[in-house]
Amino acid sequence: MALIDIIIPLAVVAFIILSKAIKIVNEYERVVIFRLGRLSGVKGPGLFLIIPIIDTVVKIDLRVIAIDVPKQAVITKDNVTVAVDAVVYYQVIDPTKAVNEVENFKYATAMLSQTTLRDVIGQLELDDVLSNREDVNRNIQEQLDISTDPWGIKVTGVTLRDVSIDDTMLRAIAKQAEAEREKRSRIILADGEFIAATKMKDAARLYQEVPVAIKLRELQTYAEIAREKNMIVVANSTDVAEVAAFSKAFVKKENE
Repeated sequence: MALIDIIIPLAVVAFIILSKAIKIVNEYERVVIFRLGRLSGVKGPGLFLIIPIIDTVVKIDLRVIAIDVPKQAVITKDNVTVAVDAVVYYQVIDPTKAVNEVENFKYATAMLSQTTLRDVIGQLELDDVLSNREDVNRNIQEQLDISTDPWGIKVTGVTLRDVSIDDTMLRAIAKQAEAEREKRSRIILADGEFIAATKMKDAARLYQEVPVAIKLRELQTYAEIAREKNMIVVANSTDVAEVAAFSKAFVKKENE
């Protein structure tokens, strides 16, 4: 009876110790182990053992984490105030550094994302922010990646989600776009006038070389006007025969 009284408590203690010693982590997790306060190593995934009381563990998730960076009021290089928010994607690639080099890597990365976003946008003009978002995203990602590399963190992507501008600046941008369209239309009109003048110059040279061509063109113009049935022909006295011939042809056409 006395032996059973001893075995049962020992079995209970052994079960408790064993339950504390056995650890299981998922495929996407790692455990950083400290033995008596000193770094012992990284374990996982799967089943592993630790020494209860002596070992302490810190579990790290290796999956990609998304940070919603709240709207930041930023003054661009051309002194325009914009509100910008973004999404930052990062992943822990070195659990040991993520635990030892920074107190709270999630909070630190979130704060660093906000400051980096403001710094990058502040060095650009508004047109660059609106038209070159891919370059802005890449620039923010590269700067974040350099800063978080000592923490064992890899920034995998940055996306500017929204760029907000006040109504006054929107009206100014609309006026600028309208002026740009007006400039393009004037350039197109001037090009058309230039081409037309060039063609007229070529035609004038042709008429100068072949004088009868201008008379044929004149008669063709009369014929086009005559279609409206309200034509009055004014001609020199020397051109009476020609006008009479044309009138005769016109009367014939009317009778038909």
